[in-house]
Formats: sequence, structure tokens, C-alpha cells
Amino acid sequence: MKALSCFSKYLGIYSFFKDLVKSYDLKWSSGNSDLVIIRRLLRSRNDDDIRDWISTVKRKVPRLSTFIDFMVATGLRKNESLNSYNLIIDLSRRNRLEEYYLDQTLEHFKFHQIFLRPTKKAFISFVHEEMIDNIVDSEKLTDSIINKLLQRRRIKLRFADIREYWASVMTKHLSVAEIDFLQGRVSSNVFMTNYFNPLLIKDLKTRTLKGIRDLLNLEVSN
Repeated sequence: MKALSCFSKYLGIYSFFKDLVKSYDLKWSSGNSDLVIIRRLLRSRNDDDIRDWISTVKRKVPRLSTFIDFMVATGLRKNESLNSYNLIIDLSRRNRLEEYYLDQTLEHFKFHQIFLRPTKKAFISFVHEEMIDNIVDSEKLTDSIINKLLQRRRIKLRFADIREYWASVMTKHLSVAEIDFLQGRVSSNVFMTNYFNPLLIKDLKTRTLKGIRDLLNLEVSN
């Protein structure tokens, strides 16, 4: 379905494709859930541990060290992390960082044109101040720069694995619903109904920041 959708856009007949999907009641699917779990188990056995990969990148490509730490801390998708990373730098240089980062919280929802897309959303992220300080002192990055820096050193691109690593470790501190919320797997309606509550956000922030400490300590110690 994903391939057909992309191909229809390339041919300029996406509207026709959507009509077909609706007419024949076609459904999007990621495949058999059991097989997905099996593939992940096999990958965890056969691939280098993601923590070793993180350490390798930070050692061999110091320029990406802060960005990698940021991805480990937030659990965001690569493009979301990159957009947030560059936005922090940009707003800081214009003395407007408080419009985005306040009380250890990155408020992505204020920049909805960047972070709230139809199927992939990021509402908020909790980040310690020292990490923000490190980002502010860094230079902006692009997806092309990141990929080239790794490819030149023949390092695999495993950014999606960081996101899974974040979720796995955070199960010690957060519920599945909270993990889904912070990783942008809930709708705007669910966000406003169940999460946009200052008291709930405060408790969630406390537990998330503790989890981030564990994540970064685990990464450093390994």
C-alpha cells in the first residue's frame, strides 16, 4: 500500500488511487504483528547492540555526539529530532528560546506546522537544561550532513533503533499510553482530552526525566 501510494503520487494520479482505496475498502497494514515481533527479536540477536552503536558514533564522529544524545533523550523520529535540534539553535540565537523551551519542556505543539503532521506528530518532549545548553553551543545539522558523516566512516544508519531503545527503557518509568504520547502515536483529540492537564504533565515530566537519566547513564556505562 505504501509503495502504491508513492507510485501514484509519482504518476500524478494520487486522487484516483485514494478513490480506489475507498471504493474497495483497502486497509493499510504493517503486516502480521507476530512476524514483526520475531523480526525484532532476531535483529536484537544478530545486530550489534544499539548502545555500542551509539558509543561508536559519538567516538568516531564527535560532531554528532550532542545530536545523538538528544535522540536518546527524546525518543523522537530522526527528522523530528533534527527539526527540534535546529529550532533550539535558531531560537536561542534570536533570544527567543523561551517560546519553545520552558520548565524543562520542549513544546513542539506551538510549532504545529513543523511537528504536527497528518500521521506523525510530536506534542512535547522533556529535556534536561544541560542538554539544551549543549545544543545551543552546537552548529545546525542537516539530514545529508548526518548521513554523509556516518557513511564516510562506514557506520550503519540505525536511528530508528534509538527510538525503539528509548521506548524499551522507558517501560520501567512510563505506561505504554504515555510512551505512545511522547513518541507521537496519539491523535490531537486524544492529546487534548487525556494529556493537556498541568498536574498530569508535571508527574509525567518527573518520571520521564528520571528515565532519561537512566538512558544516558546506560549508554555511557556501556
